Amino acid sequence: MFDPVHLRTFLAVAQTLSFTQAGHRLGLRQSTVSQHVRRLEEAAGRQLFARDTHSVALTEDGEAMLGFARTILEANERAAHWFAGTRLRGRLRFGASEDFVLTRLPEILESFRRDHPEVDLELTVGLSGTLQEQVAAGRLDLVLVKRHPDVPLPGRGRLVWRDRLVWIGGERLRLDAHRPLPLVLLPPPAVTRARALEVLERHGRPWRVTCTSGSLNGLVAAARAGLGVMAHAEGMRPPGLVRVPARAGLPELGGIDVVLLYGADALRDGSVRGSAEALAAAVLAAGDRLHAPAAEPS
Repeated sequence: MFDPVHLRTFLAVAQTLSFTQAGHRLGLRQSTVSQHVRRLEEAAGRQLFARDTHSVALTEDGEAMLGFARTILEANERAAHWFAGTRLRGRLRFGASEDFVLTRLPEILESFRRDHPEVDLELTVGLSGTLQEQVAAGRLDLVLVKRHPDVPLPGRGRLVWRDRLVWIGGERLRLDAHRPLPLVLLPPPAVTRARALEVLERHGRPWRVTCTSGSLNGLVAAARAGLGVMAHAEGMRPPGLVRVPARAGLPELGGIDVVLLYGADALRDGSVRGSAEALAAAVLAAGDRLHAPAAEPS
């Protein structure tokens, strides 16, 4: 009933909230993306996106279709691997920012290991900037990282989803507008650190660093203890931390892109490329789960 090609296009639009960006990811023209979505809506008999000239948003039926699309495509992929009689082998060096590892990436890695047990998966966790340097130097085959939306995505990159950075802190944190803003930061070259300091300097808001840690767990502990606020992707907000309310008057941090970047070996080596594409497909298909926002405390 539902064409897998149309479902993949639907997921790409749902994750990027852009028909243009979905087309870039899939290598399709925008008109083709629109056609796929229209045919899927016709098959479902429901409108999946509310769209106008300025924005794209999922409808209630579109939210429901996310889960169905993911399940259908995962089952289709498992069946294809089974009947193709081919098994991926070799080593895959995968890097991911700690944000993802602490949220829902383990589910994807577990599924990948189950479906491709003969792939020797090596996971490296680090800062997005460091991981980008490592994949560019050929020390990693595939990385899942945060990237500034204004930085052009290289030909070896794929947009997974778009998120926004927000200020978060402990539930009982109280900020004094007349004192420097206490900050809990990752060390350079962290993308969130650079953005937070740049925005605060641009708005003339005084600040002071109360905690620096290369571990996200360390930052979360400091923020929960009330040491300060941190800039973080809204869709991957750690449990126990809440958005700083608008009345605090903190400047907007803007958007952030989550992207997959391929190393040179993943583009020229057949075995590495196959494994990288399989893991990339799993990440892309599960993008909606990875960035589902945490529930606000009651």
